[in-house]
Amino acid sequence: MVSTKFLKQLNEKYGIKFHNEKLLEEAFTHSSYANEHPEGVRDYEKLEFLGDAVLELAVSDYLYRHYPNLNEGELTRMRSNIVRTEGFSEFAIECGFQDEINLGKGEEKAGARHRKTLLEDVFEAFNGALYLDQGMKAVTHFLHLTVYPLIDKGEFDASRDYKTDLQELLQKDGPVNIEYVTLSESQLPSHFVVELKINDHVQSQGEGHNKKAAEQQAAKKALDELE
Repeated sequence: MVSTKFLKQLNEKYGIKFHNEKLLEEAFTHSSYANEHPEGVRDYEKLEFLGDAVLELAVSDYLYRHYPNLNEGELTRMRSNIVRTEGFSEFAIECGFQDEINLGKGEEKAGARHRKTLLEDVFEAFNGALYLDQGMKAVTHFLHLTVYPLIDKGEFDASRDYKTDLQELLQKDGPVNIEYVTLSESQLPSHFVVELKINDHVQSQGEGHNKKAAEQQAAKKALDELE
């Protein structure tokens, strides 16, 4: 069963109240738990299948409408960055899904609750359940509060790889030591601060929803200064 605290958080933070709470419970039930409780308990795998398609459509629609200047290849790369395992697993943690997952004893002992692939599955399953319960409008509302703001901040931008461009610029005349140092990280919400050093000299800092985004921002700032 999902906790009362979590149900309250869903309602207060995201305006979500499930009509069919069994769908929500199913979205958080791993197959290992269902196998240990065979009396009508269903796991999230079918909801994950649906949620994967729902999220791909929702993200594709958002990118198409809000980024008209990007070509098909750039849109595809950006969408790929958004729906990758690391991204969705971090959203799952930020939304408080991690503590609600029903796991079998063996998987719990093995630390599956912190496994990124499992957290990604749960995020997809949740959106599949939300779609069945309230339709696409509810899913897009949820994404407007979680995923879309980070898209607009440029954290999934695939049109330019600033780290590679910086490396090529700095090393065109010979080897240069480039180092990205994580200064801080938090998970609720997910936030990283990274420092960029060039030949042991601090050049810039970057922040982001994940380490990769923070490093890209630090590299962009350095490029802006050096170019």
